[in-house]
Amino acid sequence: MIPRARLGTRGSALALTQSRWVAEQLTRLGWEIELVIIKTTGDQVTNIPLGSIGVKGLFVSEIEQALLDGSVDLAVHSMKDLPGDMPEGLTLAAVPEREDPRDVLVGRTSSNIAGLKAGAVIGTSSQRRQAQLLAIRPDIQVADLRGNLDTRLRKLDEGQYDAICMAAAGLHRLGLRNRITEYINPDTMLPAVGQGALALQTRAESSGIMDALRTLDDAATRLAITAERAVLAALGGGCSVPLGVLGRVVAGNLTLDGVLCQPDGKLAIRECVTGNDTPEQIGKEMASRIWHQAGYLFPDMKPDFN
Repeated sequence: MIPRARLGTRGSALALTQSRWVAEQLTRLGWEIELVIIKTTGDQVTNIPLGSIGVKGLFVSEIEQALLDGSVDLAVHSMKDLPGDMPEGLTLAAVPEREDPRDVLVGRTSSNIAGLKAGAVIGTSSQRRQAQLLAIRPDIQVADLRGNLDTRLRKLDEGQYDAICMAAAGLHRLGLRNRITEYINPDTMLPAVGQGALALQTRAESSGIMDALRTLDDAATRLAITAERAVLAALGGGCSVPLGVLGRVVAGNLTLDGVLCQPDGKLAIRECVTGNDTPEQIGKEMASRIWHQAGYLFPDMKPDFN
C-alpha cells in the first residue's frame, strides 16, 4: 500500500516551489503527497507593516494548527518565519541543506547600497533590514513593502522604490538571480534567524512521515539553525524583532554572529560566539551578551536564559 500524506503550505509562488521540491523528494521515496494551501494571517493582512501586527508566527500559525488538528500531516515553512518556540506536539523533522542566507539589493536607480543617492527609498517589510540599512546609510529612506516576491518586484519596476532589499534564497529558488544587483556581505548585514533554510515540520508522533523526512536533513545546516533559533527563543522574540543571526559550521566548529539593532539604526550591538558547547548553549550565550547591552530598547521582550 502506498503511504500518503497531506502537505500544508502557503499559496505564494515561493512557498509552492519549496513545497513541491519536498513533495518530489518524498515521491521518490514511495510516498504520495497532496498539497494543501492554507492562508495565514500574514497572507491576509497586507495593508499594515509586519512589525505593527503584534502577533508571533504570522506566516505559520494557521498551518501549525492544521498539523495539530490532523488536517495536514506535514508542513514546509521558510525557517525564518518560525518563532523561537514551537507548539507542544509538533517537531522539526528535517532541515534540508541551506540556500544562500544573505540579503540582497535589487536596485532600480543604483546597483548597490553605496551608490544610492541621499534620500533614496528602499523597500522592505523587515525591521531587521530597516535597522541595518539605516546603520549603513542614515541618509536614505526605508519604506514598508509587503506582498509576495512578484508583487515586490512589480512595485519596484513601477518606480515606487529606488531599490528593494530581500532574501537571496527566494530569488534563487524562483530562478530570478538576474534581478539581484548586490549581494550584501554578512559582515555588513546579518540575515534573519534561519534565512535561506526550510523547516519541515510534523506532529511529534508521526513516525512514518518523520522517518521519510529525516532523509532530507542536513547535519551542518541543522546545527547552525539550532543555534540561531536558540538565540531567538532565549530573547522571547518573533520574526519581527530587529535581530540578525548567522551560524556557520567550518571544519566541524560552530561560529555564531549576532546583532540586535535599534529600529532607527543608531545603535547596533554585534557579538560573535565560538565554542564547543551545544548549539543551544552557544545560542543562549549570544542572546545573553546582546540582551545585556541592548535589551532595554525592547521592554516587551521577555528573555529566558535558563
